Amino acid sequence: MVHLGLGAFHRAHQAWYTQQSDPDGEWGIAAFTGRRPDAAQALAAQDGLSTLIIRSDRGDEFQVLTSIVEARDGADLHRLKELLASPATAVVTLTITEAAYHLRSDLSLDTADPAVAADIAGLGGDGSAPGPSTPLGRLVAGLGARRDAGAGPVAVVSCDNLAANAVAARNAVLGIAAGSDPSLAAWIGSNVSFVGTSVDRITPRTTQAEIDLVAERCGFADSSPVVTEPFSNWVLSGEFPAGRPAWERAGAVFVDDIEPYELRKLWLLNGAHSLLAYAGLQRGHATVAEALADPRCAAWVQELWDEAEHNLPAEGLQIPQYRQALLERFGNSRIAHHLAQIAADGTSKLRVRAVPVLKEERAAGRAGSGAARMIAAWLGYAAATSGLQDPQAAGIAEALGRAGRDRTRALVRLVDGDLASDENLLDLLEELAGGIGG
Repeated sequence: MVHLGLGAFHRAHQAWYTQQSDPDGEWGIAAFTGRRPDAAQALAAQDGLSTLIIRSDRGDEFQVLTSIVEARDGADLHRLKELLASPATAVVTLTITEAAYHLRSDLSLDTADPAVAADIAGLGGDGSAPGPSTPLGRLVAGLGARRDAGAGPVAVVSCDNLAANAVAARNAVLGIAAGSDPSLAAWIGSNVSFVGTSVDRITPRTTQAEIDLVAERCGFADSSPVVTEPFSNWVLSGEFPAGRPAWERAGAVFVDDIEPYELRKLWLLNGAHSLLAYAGLQRGHATVAEALADPRCAAWVQELWDEAEHNLPAEGLQIPQYRQALLERFGNSRIAHHLAQIAADGTSKLRVRAVPVLKEERAAGRAGSGAARMIAAWLGYAAATSGLQDPQAAGIAEALGRAGRDRTRALVRLVDGDLASDENLLDLLEELAGGIGG
């Protein structure tokens, strides 16, 4: 397996599932970082090994993860091409974050994005341009090497929190390939399957305390432990033409229609996370557990969940049980899931976590205040936060230079253009924003 986006969640989720389902170690993961090489450098110094701390109210359990056999800087295009050109590579998994797909709101590739345009130009040039800089541009280069080597079909598995993430990955990859080499796009269309997933396991940022804890409890030094909760969930839909690990042995579920599971997770878990992040930070909270203990934040989450439930299938998803389980998971005070970590890349996240629910509610003649409050809370967060991490950071800075309704409209337009033209909704957003911190 090849993985793009080496980080804590990948290790707590896909790497853990692979190890649990493969006791004989027949599958190994070559994992590449995304934005920075740090994680690969740290893991490479430990032969890919790291400690998973499974944390609950009952205490901590420690597992050594062994399924990552190679950790690489994402910029190591030479090694990525070598691996993808090998018939032994059967699966490519992705945890590159929503923003890294560079998609428009309709899930088409944003070819006007400077990073995408540069990758397309470089991939289609004479080789003198720098190598691709985006994860999916690098993947396209690797798939080109696979085609040239005659290594056969492969599965690409998006594990990012995007609705229709298989469609998103396919559109982005084919869009980059079509812009640089139409014959490669045709080959990808015939030889690469795109598998959709719903992934779930809360994985907060590791601190020095966890590094010290592993040294004390396990008796060895680990620069890169990962903290996670006992709960995990993985639902997949799609074909694996070159084979895959038997992830179902570790509890993964394979279904024909993944959309209801994707939406349940995006709107209930991820949506609540974003709402708690933007509202909770303005109310002086630092973690999910702290924010949920705030009665006003807790009520806002329930309001959002009621709206999401209106627009999910009534059968099969066990929504009441799912909501109760989320309350228990969010309230685990030993999992310090920091709101500042969740708050990053807000424009990309709101587009899939808040906007669909809000539009459905308003189309049904309801106000959609729960979903609207998530956007309203982001408006206040964006205005109060310097050095915002967001793919639309430049646009946010420009919008914040405006005043009054003009500012609100400009910020909302970065999330969804249709919403920005609805004066009644803008009234509601401004009203809700004014009540977040009070």
